[in-house]
Amino acid sequence: MLVAVVAIAAGADTGALAELSLASSGKIEQRLVDRLSGNQQPQGAMAMSGPAMAMQGPGAAMDAMAPSASGAMMSMSEASHDGPPAPNQGLAPGLDGATRWLNSKPLGAAQLRGKVVLVDFWTYSCINCLRAMPYVKAWAEKYQNQGLVVVGVHAPEFAFERDIGNVTKAMKSLGVNYPVAVDNEFAIWRAFKNRYWPAHYLIDAQGKLRYQHFGEGQYAETERMIQQLLQESGSAQSAQGLVEVNGQGAQRAAGEAAAVASGETYVGYERASNLASSPKAVPDQPTVYTVPTNLPLNAWGYAGRWTVGDEKATLAEPAGRLVYRFRARDLHLVLGPGAKGKPVRFRVLLDGQPPGAAHGTDISADGSGVVTEQRLYQLIRQPGIPVDRTFSIEFLDSGATAYAFTFG
Repeated sequence: MLVAVVAIAAGADTGALAELSLASSGKIEQRLVDRLSGNQQPQGAMAMSGPAMAMQGPGAAMDAMAPSASGAMMSMSEASHDGPPAPNQGLAPGLDGATRWLNSKPLGAAQLRGKVVLVDFWTYSCINCLRAMPYVKAWAEKYQNQGLVVVGVHAPEFAFERDIGNVTKAMKSLGVNYPVAVDNEFAIWRAFKNRYWPAHYLIDAQGKLRYQHFGEGQYAETERMIQQLLQESGSAQSAQGLVEVNGQGAQRAAGEAAAVASGETYVGYERASNLASSPKAVPDQPTVYTVPTNLPLNAWGYAGRWTVGDEKATLAEPAGRLVYRFRARDLHLVLGPGAKGKPVRFRVLLDGQPPGAAHGTDISADGSGVVTEQRLYQLIRQPGIPVDRTFSIEFLDSGATAYAFTFG
């Protein structure tokens, strides 16, 4: 648990933390780290010039891991933050501290000696991670016989992403076959002094950190560095050229940055912004909300009876809605089903009409869909140049949970 990491870094006795439930610890850690950050959610957060999700590190590592001015914990950075491809940035941190390894036995210095290693920090509901993943998978396949080892480090944003079953299911769905270190306690994250999802670190065959890139984009530069490090390692094979990928669904590359005027928006009260509902979010109490008929750009709200928690909102009665005035090609929403995984039916409208050709991969042209698992759902993908539109999703069953809107 991240809250345990914070306490450990501060020198506290953490024995009692073992008694905390997954859900409660998730809430505690999010509040604690957000307060430590001292930053507000950035505006224009989903600018498509290579955004990354920023997170502040805890405890004694605060200065080294403090967030940039453009982002607070788990919020979107305005642009990618690239370090120069330095010839030698020192010995790379190890991969110790993973709570579990998937697709592999634990990989340490002995197992990785003589290999070029790409470390990819990701979490499965992060839209930026999903759009970068086709490149990571392509590199893993192309260079696996030339000495490259790709290691995904899954560091969760939301409490449900700590669940190993959820992570394993997501990996299968996404076709992730390379080793993944589950970093639920953020031990590897802190060792790398990382702040972003996605984050790519390249380690040479001598175990030295040689390159890093944070966020989407710069794929050609990253791949050329992979090739350079493989050549330096004496790889007998030396594949040239660059991979070509064609991401599908939510993994498709983002639209033009200039056409995106809406940024990541959290639904829970701790980090909600531009909320137009009446009343404002009432913490942890079932409350009936209304939302104005006419919303300005990037305003949004709840309608119906919702229980708004710190990281999510849960629908207490059927027929509740979320409404958002946005401008972007794509609209995504991180959602979860009802209690014990009960499916929740929903209907999406765009300017009061079924989305038709603008429907996303997780709904039909008539706007109908079903929430069956905790993940990111692509609800809108518009053809043509985006303009201001009003999105509405009505849940026909109670129990739906909503976490965050993202755009592209």
